[in-house]
Amino acid sequence: MDRLLGDVTRTPASVAMPMDLYRSGDTFVAHIDLPGVEPGSIDIDMDGATVTIRAERTPSVDEDTQWLTRERAVGTFARQLTLGRGLATDQISADYRDGVLTLTIPVAEAAKPRKIAVQHSTRDVPGEITEGATTEEQPA
Repeated sequence: MDRLLGDVTRTPASVAMPMDLYRSGDTFVAHIDLPGVEPGSIDIDMDGATVTIRAERTPSVDEDTQWLTRERAVGTFARQLTLGRGLATDQISADYRDGVLTLTIPVAEAAKPRKIAVQHSTRDVPGEITEGATTEEQPA
């Protein structure tokens, strides 16, 4: 799994954007908590093997607000994932629902396990070689 996904960069912003990451079959799934973020402020960029997620949380207060305690972070947050080889980066999808951003990253067909056909030949008549049929390639 580490070879396919690569590095997950941990920064102070990762505290504001906690993430769960797992593999389910032929897909990696990242759930990133972004409560209080407007969907339009979420920006996801792919540059080479690096996915950068940015989001902005703005305070919803009026001018007369006098803070007693302010623990929820506001501002722009960013998080990066470095993807390894073997992923279908052109098929990454993102969905934002109930304050959670879900990235779905499929494994590329070429990286999936598969069976390799074994070629063989038989001798029907002494000294004569007959080519045998190959077994078709099948998914593992």
